[in-house]
Amino acid sequence: MTAHYDDNVVSTGIDGLDRVLDGLRLGDNVVWRVDDLDDYRRFVRPFVDAARAQGRSIIYLRYGQHEPLLTPEDGIRIVSLDALGGFEAFTRQVYQLITDHGHGAFYVCDCLSDLLNAWATDTMVGNFFRVVCPYLYELDTVAYFALLPHRHAHGTLARIRETTQVLIDVRRAANEMQVQPVKVWERHSPTMFLPHRQRGEAFLPVVDSSDATRLQALLELKHQQEDQERLLDYWDRLFLRASQVLDEPHNTTAREAVREQILNVLISREPRMRALASRYLGLEELVGIRARMIGSGYIGGKAVGMLLARRILLEDAPDTWPRHLEPHDSYHLGSDVYYAYIVHNGWWPRLMRQRTDAGYFEEGRALHEAMLHGEMPPEVRGALERMLDHYGQYPILVRSSSLMEDGFGNAFAGKYDSIFCVNQGDPEQRLAQLEDAIRQVYASTMSEDALVYRRQRGLAHQEEPMALLLQRVNGRYHDHVYLPDAAGVGVSRNTFVWDADMDPAAGMLRLVMGLGTRAVDRIEGDHACVVALDQPHKRPYRNRDDVYRFSQHLVDVLNINDNEHQSLPLRDLAEQVHDLPLPRLGEQDREATRRARSLGHASPVWRLTFDPLLRDPAFVPLAQSMLQTLEAAYDHPVDVEFTVHLEDQGSPSFNIVQCRPLATLGAHQNQVHLPDNVSPERLFFATRGHFMGGNIDLPIARIIHVDGPAYSALSISQKYAVARLVGSLNRAVADRVACPVLLIGPGRWGTSSPELGVPVRFADISRVSVLVEVAELGSGMVPDLSFGSHFFQDLVESEIAYVALFPNERGSRYCPDWLTRLPGHCRLALDDGDTDLEPLEDPAVASVVSHYQVHQQGLRVVADVVQQRLLCFQPEGAP
Repeated sequence: MTAHYDDNVVSTGIDGLDRVLDGLRLGDNVVWRVDDLDDYRRFVRPFVDAARAQGRSIIYLRYGQHEPLLTPEDGIRIVSLDALGGFEAFTRQVYQLITDHGHGAFYVCDCLSDLLNAWATDTMVGNFFRVVCPYLYELDTVAYFALLPHRHAHGTLARIRETTQVLIDVRRAANEMQVQPVKVWERHSPTMFLPHRQRGEAFLPVVDSSDATRLQALLELKHQQEDQERLLDYWDRLFLRASQVLDEPHNTTAREAVREQILNVLISREPRMRALASRYLGLEELVGIRARMIGSGYIGGKAVGMLLARRILLEDAPDTWPRHLEPHDSYHLGSDVYYAYIVHNGWWPRLMRQRTDAGYFEEGRALHEAMLHGEMPPEVRGALERMLDHYGQYPILVRSSSLMEDGFGNAFAGKYDSIFCVNQGDPEQRLAQLEDAIRQVYASTMSEDALVYRRQRGLAHQEEPMALLLQRVNGRYHDHVYLPDAAGVGVSRNTFVWDADMDPAAGMLRLVMGLGTRAVDRIEGDHACVVALDQPHKRPYRNRDDVYRFSQHLVDVLNINDNEHQSLPLRDLAEQVHDLPLPRLGEQDREATRRARSLGHASPVWRLTFDPLLRDPAFVPLAQSMLQTLEAAYDHPVDVEFTVHLEDQGSPSFNIVQCRPLATLGAHQNQVHLPDNVSPERLFFATRGHFMGGNIDLPIARIIHVDGPAYSALSISQKYAVARLVGSLNRAVADRVACPVLLIGPGRWGTSSPELGVPVRFADISRVSVLVEVAELGSGMVPDLSFGSHFFQDLVESEIAYVALFPNERGSRYCPDWLTRLPGHCRLALDDGDTDLEPLEDPAVASVVSHYQVHQQGLRVVADVVQQRLLCFQPEGAP
């Protein structure tokens, strides 16, 4: 008969075991370490029967591959869970289940060790337990878990022991069951932690030390081999097996089985990327990745793209690319480390609240701030120290590489941070700098732009752990600065052609000197060199003066003395450093050099036209071959980031930093019809070239207009208020497909310099359909045609067409008076919808922004990419 205790005490259902443990307590998590799951079953059944007798709610969490522990019956709810969806999805589902059942529910869980089959790492099994155990305790539940200790590393067993309230070893020796409590929180007796032999309902302590010694000897003999294996994490054992089968060249079945297993837990779950990896990454490459990996889990989309691109090129042209491709020298911080960082700092409840609609942004902001200051798990710090020993004092780039990043359909271009570590100072200082960079990238998963992007693309509730790609910065020392010779981004499909004779399939490059940040970012007052690979010497400018004006004037470098990333004027850099490869990247401006010398400057004035590099007989063919080969392998246009190394003798070599599928817009649009002439009263604007989006034929329902001259007259704070007002109008758009919005304003949308345009973030323009930048001459606000940058990747991926209007150029027309001729009812109040009223408190701000409803006017944006013509007009017959 079961003993009776107070209301806080719970029975195991076995009277003798209750006496050994002094009963269970509400809040107890009970972990049974067993060699055979049948022994766990023997303790589950009595516990469930006793709980049912008390009228307890009993939930059985069914996720294991073993036979069920319980069958459906009155009073037991069986919940089937799929651990293959990933650690976060599984843990979040369990966390929500516990929340829904509230206080006092009892739980029986399948064997924790079966989670290894889904996650392939002890680390995440331990983290799962560290997350759910405290929450179960908080809600006064009692939960049973099983563990097969020989399948886990000592570190995981230690974490579980530290977290649980009750830990019991169940072993068999000499056909006899032994039960030994290892941990019983806040309970104690003189014999509680001795081995106990089962005799029917009774459990008798082994009080004779001689008997205990013999018993322990039998158990140690049985588990000697298992203890040797248990020194390794399941993850390590998996790769140890991979190394073993590599030495068995004829055992193709075993090699392929291990390779498939590793691909599933290291590379990707996304079908198209997974198929590419299966084609190009052999077991040797996968073992090589593990050798340069810290932690476990996925290496993330950015790392996968970089590694795949290298393998594709080397396999496609083994006689060419080994000479023109820099050796691979990257490290990976596995995605499990991201979750370990969150769990280690106790932020899992915050993460669960952030994953709800109510807490999505609010908790995201709180987590963003917290993650900038968290503590790294100790085992991660040690591995980072060893990695720094490998790199010495070469600069390191810490790059985001999240699970879905750089995949098909979700590039996350510029949404997560990448941080340069100049990597100077003593080892402790360099480690501190590296950890700060890692924290910053982790925190960027909770930036508002990233959260808006994920929600907009239906990814808000999908697992998106952050792995990291740690790369030696390709380049060389020049006195006190470090930089690559050149860097760039290439797209295999040039949707930005500015001449009807150009072939979009030939691809395009954006080239810069120095670090590649200026190639992918849209930077005010500075321009990368845009190269159409089929006509590399043709520029989208009218004359040589424009080529110089729209060229690169600042160079991004790493300053070794100041230990920081800097942007230096090209002239200053050329005067400070005398061994730069300027003759291979640019040309001297003779007129500017003559003027400079008359003012006492001895150094020549260089212009980064990149003409010498483009005349190199190898460079353009190599770049075009690289892009076309990768597009063929991906069966999709690609976007590639790279650096260029220029030897004194020989051809340039490339280092691929990143490769991802290129988002394209308008590539498959049907042929459109543009009228030859549009009457002036029906034309809003027109341009030849300077647009992006391919063939377009889009009806416009609303217009948001920022008046250029009026905006120029505002103060800096008022200009930021205009940006907030535009963002509010954007967020008030419930359905961008049903209500296409055209946003038009002066200068550069998304600039960080309000004097050059409206300083919106991507979240402030995410729901518009057409974005128009107008050159408001006389105010300095000129569109920035940074085709191929992250900004334009955002527009393409979000299916936002882009137009730059230069009203004074031939072929361009802008008729803002068209708006003033609209009927009065077309003008909408700015406080309609969800608009933030704060900016409207300033009449000057409100007067700059106009909002129109024009769906009845028949306004359309129509573009033909072949003719390079775009019109925004009312067709004949429209109201």
